[in-house]
Amino acid sequence: MTTTQKVLVLGGTRFVGRHIVEALLAAGHTVTVLTRGQSPDELPDHVERLQGDREQGAAGLHALAGRTWDACIDVSGYTPAAVRASTEALAASVRRYVFVSTVSVYAEQNRHPVRETDPLLPAAPEDLTEVTGESYGPLKVTCERIVQDVFADRATILRPQIVAGPFDHTARYPYWPDRAAQSRQDGLPMLAPGNGSDHMQAIDARDFGRFAVRVLEDGTPGIFNVAGPRLTWAQFMTAIGAESVHWVDAATLEAQGIGWRDLPLYLADDSEQGGLMDVDATRALAAGLTLTDPATTAQDTRVWSAGQQTVYALTSEREAKALKTKNAM
Repeated sequence: MTTTQKVLVLGGTRFVGRHIVEALLAAGHTVTVLTRGQSPDELPDHVERLQGDREQGAAGLHALAGRTWDACIDVSGYTPAAVRASTEALAASVRRYVFVSTVSVYAEQNRHPVRETDPLLPAAPEDLTEVTGESYGPLKVTCERIVQDVFADRATILRPQIVAGPFDHTARYPYWPDRAAQSRQDGLPMLAPGNGSDHMQAIDARDFGRFAVRVLEDGTPGIFNVAGPRLTWAQFMTAIGAESVHWVDAATLEAQGIGWRDLPLYLADDSEQGGLMDVDATRALAAGLTLTDPATTAQDTRVWSAGQQTVYALTSEREAKALKTKNAM
């Protein structure tokens, strides 16, 4: 029987954090969240809310003073200054610090497969505060090192791959089950990148949340890639329920100005970042990670997303033009 723990979640109201909080509550733990109070909060009433902003350093963490928890899960640590502030404030107040990092920390992102022992990007300076596409990975490298320096064997580092599921506000994964549903409804073909043989990989946010709880409960130290089943794009189209798929090669897509923002998640196997769709989660699976059927992830995401007003980058007009160009070749 698992002993009930008091857990502090830094973040916790949006997507991944929300699923972590729900997993903690489902396991019977007592949850406190620390947020800036700027995101919509649909958490249950019995979750304790604290307000603070660790980007302000120690001055932004007064709400933590004099408090103790059994563990902390850091979902919102993006800059070294923020992570330095929270780790030092909590060093004597929590037994374990679980840090949510990213597979974007790896230096050789075309390596197959990507494992926890692979080289990392050069660490960003601790005073860097601007989070961009280029700085995101190096910033997380520095954040990981701060957590490990402060907590040593009381630190657990989780490196998730693309995270998918309900409450995903990123407009990345939801595009695909939404587009498949639209295609089924209007009877028109949908564009898919490549020829179906490239791969995609995503971890269901609920699986990630349960695994974060598992390592917390077990007191498991170390670094873990957290990734879902690796599917070919043809298998992914089946999982999302796509019925009329037209594959379009990279050259045609490029000629039409259709890139990764328009067709999110697509990385050709031989691309510079192709290894990020070949992430080895063997270590996490051995530590208790369980995986949801990709079709269930797609279906549940679609049920949630159907009630949203998400605007996607690829318009129906541009998609139709690309398909017409392909068919004319």
